[in-house]
Amino acid sequence: MFGDITVNNLGLDEKALDTDGITGIFHLAAAYDLAVARDKGMQINVEGTRNVVDFASRCNNLTRFDYVSTAYVSGTHKGVFSEKDFNLGQQFKNFYEETKYLAEKIVRETKRLPWTIYQPGIVVGDSSTGETAKYDGPYYALLTMNAFPDGFPFPRIGSGRAEVNLVPIDFAVNAMAALHGDPAATGKTFHLTDPSPMKVAEIQLLFARSIGKHFLSYPLPPGLAKAAMKFKPVRSIYRMPYQLIDYLVHEVHYESSETATFLMNHKISCPKFTEYLPNLIKFFKAKSEEELQGILI
Repeated sequence: MFGDITVNNLGLDEKALDTDGITGIFHLAAAYDLAVARDKGMQINVEGTRNVVDFASRCNNLTRFDYVSTAYVSGTHKGVFSEKDFNLGQQFKNFYEETKYLAEKIVRETKRLPWTIYQPGIVVGDSSTGETAKYDGPYYALLTMNAFPDGFPFPRIGSGRAEVNLVPIDFAVNAMAALHGDPAATGKTFHLTDPSPMKVAEIQLLFARSIGKHFLSYPLPPGLAKAAMKFKPVRSIYRMPYQLIDYLVHEVHYESSETATFLMNHKISCPKFTEYLPNLIKFFKAKSEEELQGILI
């Protein structure tokens, strides 16, 4: 049965649906796009979540409502952002962050809804196979580096000290599945993030080495980089939305000790990026340029 979160009752035939038989709901649907327009983000992320929450509230035997948010509801907050943090007076770097924050706020404020909230970092391919269905986030840098010749100048935006919080898809899925079945997880927020993330400069160097290249690094101020990326010819070269630049210079650390404690009981932990990077690269290299462009978001 298919529905539509942007319409009342999710576009479902309530007479044909046994809501009393529904005991668990996972809400993952969202406009996942750093460049999303505010009206679209409000329609899908905010009103869509409100519709799902309204539907869930009519499921009398619901024991868990699992909502997938994002660690980046932290917005412009700098420093440590813990699992217990939410409204710290932060602003937002783009409408994606803002609308995901507003959507999560709806979930948190809904009375009698047995919610659990997951705030993942940047999700990449499977740690064992490298497989992924989307090439965004750090893959933009890989796509550009792959196209550039060895020894070509490559920009270093900002200090390079900002953390890049990457997590493999299998870790995120396994963690959500385990926590869904853990009654003690109800009413809690979990950071599905890397407890020891690498920094921008470190990842840039690792990526280059992993594809057998070395680039001449040169400093580029973030403001100038964002201005340049607004031009289509520049975007066609660097293959990334200009909104991504904010994440290369924003210094925030996602504290995840409570999540680690919960997941330890289920023998789940986030693998180190250096351990599964070879698998990501192997899968990446197996794709042709045409295939990469076809699944690039």
